[in-house]
Amino acid sequence: MFDALVALLLTEGFAHLTLDDIAARLRCSKSTLYTLAASKEQLVQAATVHFFRSATGFVEARVAATTGARDRIAAYLSAVGEALDPASEQFMTDLDGFAPARAVYEQNTGIAARRVQELIAEGVAAGDFRDVHAAFAADLVAAAMVRIQQRVVRRNTGLDDADAYRELAAILTAGISRPG
Repeated sequence: MFDALVALLLTEGFAHLTLDDIAARLRCSKSTLYTLAASKEQLVQAATVHFFRSATGFVEARVAATTGARDRIAAYLSAVGEALDPASEQFMTDLDGFAPARAVYEQNTGIAARRVQELIAEGVAAGDFRDVHAAFAADLVAAAMVRIQQRVVRRNTGLDDADAYRELAAILTAGISRPG
């Protein structure tokens, strides 16, 4: 039921939906929805947390299945993009306009930036990357991630969040790789 709710919100967004709309689309009663959360706002926030938690599991599984520092960072950022693929433009617009859900995205963006820093530091320590300052490189990535999350990249480039993460992966890994 919760996965169906997340899929609905990702596809249609949520600002325009009432609890009656959600119940009808999920073919359940409002009382069933109230077992998941006490209000529409809490339901949306819980669904957003669930989405990002599932996305984190997906992304980390991709990284775990990948070897080599460059490939691990590329896998990480590309998987973030892939995890965001199901999120419609309407969902992302609604997410940006609803502070509790936006806070979940912001928190996950911060976690992702720290994870990229770890991956860069591992690559530098292993000699796979040139001797870059991992915290600085990660700070650049974090700034880009925040701009993606805040929809600035979308407005300035036309790239959706998923494609922006893929581009970020390509630029980052080329920039920190050791010269051939």
